[in-house]
Amino acid sequence: MGFNPDDYHTLTLQERVDFSDDLALFRVQSPDPIDFTPGQYATVGLREDGESTPLLRPYSVGATPGATELEFFIELVDDGKLTPKLWNLAPGAELWMRKKVVGRFVLDPSRRHHIMAATVTGVVPYVSIARHQKQALDNGDLDTPHRLLILHGGSRSWELGTYREELTRYAAETTWLDYVPTVSRPWEDPDWSGEQGRVEDVLRKHVDPYDFPLDDTAAYTCGHPEMIDKAQGIFERLGLPDEAIHEEKYFV
Repeated sequence: MGFNPDDYHTLTLQERVDFSDDLALFRVQSPDPIDFTPGQYATVGLREDGESTPLLRPYSVGATPGATELEFFIELVDDGKLTPKLWNLAPGAELWMRKKVVGRFVLDPSRRHHIMAATVTGVVPYVSIARHQKQALDNGDLDTPHRLLILHGGSRSWELGTYREELTRYAAETTWLDYVPTVSRPWEDPDWSGEQGRVEDVLRKHVDPYDFPLDDTAAYTCGHPEMIDKAQGIFERLGLPDEAIHEEKYFV
């Protein structure tokens, strides 16, 4: 099957916000509103001169449905085919994105309580879900919010990006969202005064006090495969059924 430009949006890079040498937020502009379900991912990349098709990779969409401004929280892979090229882009550069945004890592509508665990860039699906719910409540499109507990870990606090500030603000402004950032290398981050340890280390500590009803709770894990395996073991021991546990692995 040949390359068909009609299957793609052409995005314009607005800015790159660096949090470390290998971690950045890419903000892009689409000419058209992007329809998707919060939690899904887009296939994004570059089409270079002489190449018949774009070089693409999947990234969770940081936005609300219908937005034209999108965010992608990306980790640089030194020997990767795409990310070193992304790091060389300047504002105004052109990216390609498949029009069809896909994925099943979305909010389970059959349950009202949601425990969400993420490492670094894996928080993006939860940010989209939280933004969308806040927007729906503010617009009067939603009467009863879903309850969200988001645990977000990185080696150091700056790896949590701008989303730490955003989710901390939501937690302060609402009664339906609780946000727990945690740092696993506090000795490299002496100003950090929050939780310490990996996500799976602090998960049980924060889940227990909530006493979420098991028959009305869904659990989600997104990011590093090792965290996902350990966190899912915790959820299983809590008594959550398999159909209530969801995962999105970011392979490293």
